[in-house]
Amino acid sequence: MSDATAPNLPEIDPASAIPPAELDQITEGLVAALKTVYDPEIPVDIYELGLIYKIEIDDSKFVAIDMTLTAPGCPVAGEMPGWVETAAAAVPGVAGAKVSMVFDPPWDQSRMSDEARVALDMW
Repeated sequence: MSDATAPNLPEIDPASAIPPAELDQITEGLVAALKTVYDPEIPVDIYELGLIYKIEIDDSKFVAIDMTLTAPGCPVAGEMPGWVETAAAAVPGVAGAKVSMVFDPPWDQSRMSDEARVALDMW
């Protein structure tokens, strides 16, 4: 993963009651699940686009995700949070998921991973 995706890493409480190996497994599952969600207008998943700003996993294994859109007026703005919640909640070990839409900081192309840049030919 490039540095452009570093903000996507989950925030993990060092005093978490979840064993580290299990937390790693859930985290890997969440990233994989988020990579199955696409903005219908862009052929790159939302994780590689840098639309996921924060993932928090609490001790009960409930997941809170802060995400944004490429533009506030995105045609799927009303639907995409539900797609993300469904994908995250389906990860084995996850108790549930809630997505919050945030627009600060605004998304820009610098948040995209190298993989997204290659897919979109944006070098």
